[in-house]
This record gives sequence, C-alpha cells and structure tokens, in this order.
Amino acid sequence: MTPILHALEREKSKLSQMERRLAERILASPGEIVHMGITELAEQCGISAATITRFCKEFHFKGFPDFKVKLAAEIAHGDGAPQEGGSSYQDIMAGNPLSVIVEAMQANHLASIRDTTSLLDIGRLEQTVDLLCSARRVDLYGMATSSIIAQDFYQKLIRIGVNCTAFADSHMQITSASSLSEGDVAFAISYSGETPETIDALLCAKSSGAATVSLTSYGSSSLASLSGISLFSSSLEQGMRRGDMASRIAQLHVIDILFTGMVSKRFGDYIPKLEQSYRNVRQFRHKRGGRE
Repeated sequence: MTPILHALEREKSKLSQMERRLAERILASPGEIVHMGITELAEQCGISAATITRFCKEFHFKGFPDFKVKLAAEIAHGDGAPQEGGSSYQDIMAGNPLSVIVEAMQANHLASIRDTTSLLDIGRLEQTVDLLCSARRVDLYGMATSSIIAQDFYQKLIRIGVNCTAFADSHMQITSASSLSEGDVAFAISYSGETPETIDALLCAKSSGAATVSLTSYGSSSLASLSGISLFSSSLEQGMRRGDMASRIAQLHVIDILFTGMVSKRFGDYIPKLEQSYRNVRQFRHKRGGRE
C-alpha cells in the first residue's frame, strides 16, 4: 500500500460521511481514480466536486489534479513492490540470525527513503530552504526521537553559521519561542504530528510572528495544519518493536535534503564556514589528542 493510500486508510474513521465515502472509493480502485475527472468521481460517490477539492486539500494536495498526479506516481513506482500484506517494512523477530537482520534493516531504510521521496513537494522544499537561508534565527523543536532529529539539524546549521537553537526541554522551547519575531523561523518535528509540547512551542512561535515549518508523518495532523509550510516523511512504519528506526531515517532524509539545498543555494557564503569549522575542530581536537 502506497503512503497516500495508507494515510487514507488510517484517517478514514475521522472523516465525515461524505469524505469517508470518497476515501473508500479511492481505496477500492486507486488505479481507476487517476483516470477520472472530478465530476465523474463526484457523481459516482454522490457528493459535490467541492467536497473532493476540500478532501484533497485536507490531505495537503493543491487540488484533485495534484492528488491524481501524485497518486499515479506512487502506483507506478509501487508496481512489483511488496504490498501491505508483505510489506518491505519488517518488525523485530525473536531468534533472527544477524544475516537476516542486516537485510531487514537495509530493506526498512531503503523503503523509508523511497516512500518519503515520493511524498516530497519541491515547491514546499524550496520555500523552506529560502526561509532558512534568510532567517535571522532558527528554532528547532522536537521531543524524544524527534529531538534527536532536531539536534542533528542543529549541528548541521551551526557549522554553516546559522543562528539557531534546539532545546530538548519543553519549557526552554517555549521560552525560546517567546523571543522570536518576524524574520525568524520555527521548525517543529513530530512523527505523529500530535506531540503536545511540540504543538505548544510552534503555536508560541507563531504568535510571536515567526514563520513556521513542520515535519510530520504523512496525513492529517494538528502540527501540520498549524504550520505555514508542512513537510512529510513516510507514514508506513508500524509496530511497537521497531523503535522508530525507519521513521528516523525518513526524517533525517528530509533534513539532509534541506541542508544540502541551503548550502547549494548560498554556496559562496556557507562552504567557507563549513570548511573553517572542520579545520578548527581538527586543529584544536588534535592538540588534545582528540579528547574533549
């Protein structure tokens, strides 16, 4: 099952009766939907074209044509790939030999990157890169595993001279968000999109006048709906024993794309700083034998 179809299945119970009817029609025959016009689909579902447009926008598409294009791309890419019953995402099993574990981890991570790439919106990525490059200050918010992602982004940004913070403490996140203003950027990371502490920090930053960006798993979520720009990673990983492994890789994939996009955009400004930070760390750590 593709990321889009998985999100529809997951969110179906939360939809209105008319939207649920539409979701069920799409899930029943996704290959047919990509060849339909909005009027034909509306008539088949007994709903209005406006309902279809609103439905598509709730799932972060520009409209029905955009939804069809991205669904068609996922279906085409998924031909021959393992389906939901035999998903390429594999959970931790008792007694597996290491050779099987190595193959399973590789499959999980490759699937996570592939599925996340299919969800990327180049326009939103470009907007985010522009915001980050021009920001006076960048706040990074995330709890638990998402805090590790925020720290990874912090270490990247600080090396190129971007003024940024990444507090793991929720109180400090609010404190930092309170001092933001227009021209600053708040970047919030939450796989579920429903982490209360992260939502509060983003709301505080938004009320302070900062531009807001979120990175969540694909689908409807409070964090995505509150942010000015919503970015998504794969939402296919499930199972309590996986330890957020594939989802972490998916989020890091997006972070690496943003960082590389920033450096590419302002190559002349950022590369000298990146090289200088590397030389300084090597010089001063070498003096002390590499010990902190």
